[in-house]
Amino acid sequence: MRSTVYRDAALADGRSPRLQVGVSLLAEDGRVRWIRPAGEEGERPPGCEVVDAGGTTIVPGLVDGHSHLTLPGGSHWIERGADPTQTLVAVAESNGELQHRSGVRWARDVGSPRRAHDGGERAVAIGVRDRWRGYVRAAGTWITVAGMLPGGLSVEARDADELMAAAAGQLADGADFVKLYLDGPDPQTAPWTAAEVGRVVEAVHARGAKVTAHSTRLSGARVCAEAGVDSIEHGFELDADVARLMAERGVALVTTMTVLKSWLTFSTTTTIPRFAGPESRAKILDRLEQARHSVRLAHAAGVAIVGGTDFGGGSARANQLPWEVECLVEAGLEPWEALAAVTWRGGELLGEPEAGVIREGGPADFSLVHGDPLADPTALWRIWRVA
Repeated sequence: MRSTVYRDAALADGRSPRLQVGVSLLAEDGRVRWIRPAGEEGERPPGCEVVDAGGTTIVPGLVDGHSHLTLPGGSHWIERGADPTQTLVAVAESNGELQHRSGVRWARDVGSPRRAHDGGERAVAIGVRDRWRGYVRAAGTWITVAGMLPGGLSVEARDADELMAAAAGQLADGADFVKLYLDGPDPQTAPWTAAEVGRVVEAVHARGAKVTAHSTRLSGARVCAEAGVDSIEHGFELDADVARLMAERGVALVTTMTVLKSWLTFSTTTTIPRFAGPESRAKILDRLEQARHSVRLAHAAGVAIVGGTDFGGGSARANQLPWEVECLVEAGLEPWEALAAVTWRGGELLGEPEAGVIREGGPADFSLVHGDPLADPTALWRIWRVA
C-alpha cells in the first residue's frame, strides 16, 4: 500500500476565489484519504512518504476539453493528418506523456483520422482510448460536408440522411460522442440547418451519448444553439442572442484561444504566408479579439465554459493547457473561474463527476504548482510535482 502526505500546501479547487492555506493531504492507493489543517494530520500510515509541500498549491488534475491525441500540432498540423497510422499512434503515446507531466489527467479527444487498424476501420483515437483504459473520452472523426477538410481526413455527408447515418456510424464504431463540423464553404451559411442538426442530437441523445460541433463562425453557432447540441467547439464568433440561447438550452462553450495565440508566435518563426507578415498578424489579432468578445458574451449569459488547447488538430501542443487559462483570464474570467474551466467544468462535459475534482474519497489526481494560480494563472506552468 502506497501512501504519501503532502504537508502545509495551499489548495485551489476551482470553486472558490480564495486559496485554502495551510493544508495537508493524504493520498493512499490512488485516492485522497483526507484533507486536514497542517499540524493536525494525526497518525500517519506506516511507511508513509512525507512531502514538504510548503509554498506550493495543490490543483486538481486538469481536463483538456478539446484535444486531438493522435496529432502533434505545430505550423504544419493539417499535413500531419495524412501520416501513417503507426505514426499517429506513437504521437498519441508521446502526447499522453506530455499531458501527464503538465498536470493534465483527462483528455477529451474531439476528432482523429479514420483508418483501418485494430482489426477494423474507425477513428484512431478510439483505439488509443481502449488501450489506455481510462482518462480519455473520444469522438470519432470529423463529420463534414464534402471538401471542407483534406481528402480522407473526415467522414463526408452530402445531405441530412447521410449526416444521420454518419453520426450513427460513429457511435457504432465505439465513439463516446459525435463531432459535427458546422463550418461550411460559405462563412455566412452553415452547412446544415437547425432542424437537420436537431434530428441528429435527438437520435444521439436517445442512445445516451452527446453531440458537439465545431463552429468558428456565427452562422454555425446559431444553428448549434437552436439545435441544442451539447457544446460548441471554438465559438470564435457569438452574439448576445446566440449566447442567451446557449445558456437557455444548456449548450457549453469549449474555448480554444490558445490556437490563435500560437499562430501569433508563428509570424516570426515561420515563412508560411498564413502567419508571416504584418497583414496576417493583424488578421489573427482581430480573430483573437473576436474570440475574447464571444467569451465575454457567453460568460455574461451564464454559459458553462470549458477550456481546451485544440492541440494536434490545431497548432498547439499537448502540454500547453495553462495557455488557455491565461487566455480566459484575458477575456474577463476570474482566475478561479478559468481554473474551473479546465477542471470540474471539463469533467461535467465529459460526464465524469470525478474528473477535475479534488475531495476526500476522490481520486488522487492532482499536481503541485509553484505559486498561487488564483492570483497568477502562469503558476500552472510551474509544475513542481505530479501525484
